[in-house]
Amino acid sequence: MDFLHRVFIWLADPAHWHGSDGIPTRLGEHLHLSLEAVAIGALIALPIGITLGHYGRFGTLAISVSNLGRALPSYGILVTAFQILGLGDAPIILALTALAIPPMVTNSYVGLREVNPDLKDAARGMGYRELAQVLRIELPLAVPLIMAGIRTSAVQVVATATLAAAIAGGGLGRYIIDGFAQQDYVKLFAGAVLVGVLALVTEGSLSLVERLLVPRGIRLQKARPASRATAFKTA
Repeated sequence: MDFLHRVFIWLADPAHWHGSDGIPTRLGEHLHLSLEAVAIGALIALPIGITLGHYGRFGTLAISVSNLGRALPSYGILVTAFQILGLGDAPIILALTALAIPPMVTNSYVGLREVNPDLKDAARGMGYRELAQVLRIELPLAVPLIMAGIRTSAVQVVATATLAAAIAGGGLGRYIIDGFAQQDYVKLFAGAVLVGVLALVTEGSLSLVERLLVPRGIRLQKARPASRATAFKTA
């Protein structure tokens, strides 16, 4: 309890909320790296996954490549990129983007593939072109799975962005690396707490975005079986 009390005091100390090493500055650096990596990853992964899922081709290859990407160690990619690109944000964002892509490719592919084929046939019968079919029929139905992939990527990136401090980068990982080097375990644990809180906030925020993006009819359709199950249990 004494250790946790000291961590709380460290977090509440006004001195740690100002300056170049203050929590707001480090949080801004962490968010910058994470948001840029997730955004770049989404721009690459979502068109690939959605296109392959819509046409139903090369899905096995896409998932295999994605699983291979997950198997690559982020720290190894980070160090390799650092050796090639040197200091700066570029190697960090490259490594984090490589981490962000696989879940989004897999989930967007599976989300589009699981759309009921009868709905696709009905859309074609109503004269929908390919793009209109994807935007108005398939994507709304696939939003839950697509957002699950984005949430997974974002949380992984936020957690892994702490490694940026290992190559003289910024972010909340600075407290963890510096705390370990200085044997200041209160500072180290406080940094870990901040990263954990940021990951939870990221998950919660994207869950809210998912709720806003999912069409109301689909939400109601999912709510009905749950309410029936509750009524059955109550009875």
